[in-house]
Amino acid sequence: MSKAVSLSPLLYPNPITRPRLIVKMSATATRNVGMSFGSLVVKPPAHPTYDLKGVIQLALSEDAGDRGDVTCKATIPVEMEVEAHFLAKEDGIVAGIALAEMVFSEVDPSLKVEWYRKDGDGVHKGLQFGKVHGRAHSIVVAERVVLNFMQRMSGIATLTKVMADAARPAYILETRKTAPGLRLVDKWAVLIGGGQNHRMGLFDMVMIKDNHISIAGGIANALKSVDLYLEQNNLKMGVEIETRTLQEVHEVLHYASQTKTSVTRIMLDNMVIPLSNGDVDVSMLKEAVELINGRFETEASGNVTLDTVNKIGQSGVTYISSGSLTHSVKALDISLKIDTELALEVGRRTKRA
Repeated sequence: MSKAVSLSPLLYPNPITRPRLIVKMSATATRNVGMSFGSLVVKPPAHPTYDLKGVIQLALSEDAGDRGDVTCKATIPVEMEVEAHFLAKEDGIVAGIALAEMVFSEVDPSLKVEWYRKDGDGVHKGLQFGKVHGRAHSIVVAERVVLNFMQRMSGIATLTKVMADAARPAYILETRKTAPGLRLVDKWAVLIGGGQNHRMGLFDMVMIKDNHISIAGGIANALKSVDLYLEQNNLKMGVEIETRTLQEVHEVLHYASQTKTSVTRIMLDNMVIPLSNGDVDVSMLKEAVELINGRFETEASGNVTLDTVNKIGQSGVTYISSGSLTHSVKALDISLKIDTELALEVGRRTKRA
């Protein structure tokens, strides 16, 4: 992807020979944005083909189009330098700081950034938690892409933190219900928020779901086929099978008692029953966990919300997976402002600072 996108001519015009106009300088030492990224507190999850730099370039390219930032070119002298500040407009968990540095570096390696918070830290409404200094053209070009990534990632991290705390002693997982093209970014935000990752894609874990079982002709047939496939291809990876009834749990356990199997986890799908009073019945889930009795990891799925996750977490399951962590993201409101005084004044007027 990255080889196909060339952005430099559009992102920042050719320098012109004249004295630089400095709008604001900072006495605080800042560090140059490089590829070492000292703010990389939580590493992104591994993926054999995902091109994170290419995703950044694509995001910048869709903004720049075939002309670049025409407003910036029309209003801002090329060599003007400014300092812009990151401002939280609501409480939450900040995420995407390391990715923001990658965006700034892609646009203009000479930009300097400084953070007062790190990925995974809490921020509150009105807090200035970082700043970037350098050419105004470069900062304005990078601004929206940086914020789009950070707001989405921070929203995911904020919800994940709440869910992960409530789920204990179970671990909270996301699913593959991520924004197309942002799989790694979304799952990175889950890690920053204190959750754990489910499988990255179709390639890194065998997950036998209801359709696989139906096509294979039942649980035993599906498990036999998987065991044979892994053996023939000399593959070692996690194997999870979805069960929807206690009978299906019995079938998995019976198969495992008769033969050596590669199964590592049993999904207990929709065994959390919603009640008319808003509560949930987890008795079926608990019974399934007791049947499995620690022989395999267990994962609860379905009807997982902020209101139900604590009760599910007390059932004895190992993991709880929730697509809502990534498929229904409420972005955390963050802005990047040069005139922070005016931004805060407007924020107070609109109850956003």
